[in-house]
Amino acid sequence: MSFISKWAGLLGLLAVIVIGDQIRINRPGHKYRLTVEVTTPEGIKTASGVLSVVPDRNYNRSGRTVMRGEAVFVDLGQRKNLVALLAHQQGGKLDLDDINYVALRAFGAARGNRVSFNDISRQTGIVPVQGELIPVLVSFGDAKDPTSARLVAADHAEAVLGDGYAIRGLTAEVVPNGVWPIDFGGVLGEPVTRGIEGKLPWLTAPGDGATTALKGADLPVGGGIEAREAFARK
Repeated sequence: MSFISKWAGLLGLLAVIVIGDQIRINRPGHKYRLTVEVTTPEGIKTASGVLSVVPDRNYNRSGRTVMRGEAVFVDLGQRKNLVALLAHQQGGKLDLDDINYVALRAFGAARGNRVSFNDISRQTGIVPVQGELIPVLVSFGDAKDPTSARLVAADHAEAVLGDGYAIRGLTAEVVPNGVWPIDFGGVLGEPVTRGIEGKLPWLTAPGDGATTALKGADLPVGGGIEAREAFARK
């Protein structure tokens, strides 16, 4: 074997090791489908989004569990909408990390016992997302205007949406991880849902529309919070 061939083989092996390690680090621990159902005067309206949860697998364990995905946008007709953010409100603060554990905790509550992070990907069925597990809900009077955001109470949606509107329920369902990063659907796994920018165009416009929207809904902004992460995470 020539010197060049030997080095080419070593470099190829190194590339395989590096790529394999990146897949190990970035592959989701689990994915789940968050579904939102709303009762309207025209019937039940529903929408869902697939979110992926990636645990910290770095060797120094200095990172954090992260989410990939987007807020769930429900088109209610009559120019009305409801958006389930990737955020929870805890003690007067906006929490962007609890969304990582919604499926974990929802299955634990439904099963009546704690479900470990390592076991969540093996859970089956659809379970309700209730109480404190429900993420922040907002509605936009005009989806193109972030200042029109209003906070929606899960148990009093009609106060913002109008008579005949109510939150019917939220559910979580674990979906196949697939083969990251080629999880394009089918046997390759459920892809993470994308497309929120097409419904909320100010997310990609100049300026900080996400902060404007959160403030419009009277949600706390600050303390190092990246407002856009309430709507979308890459």
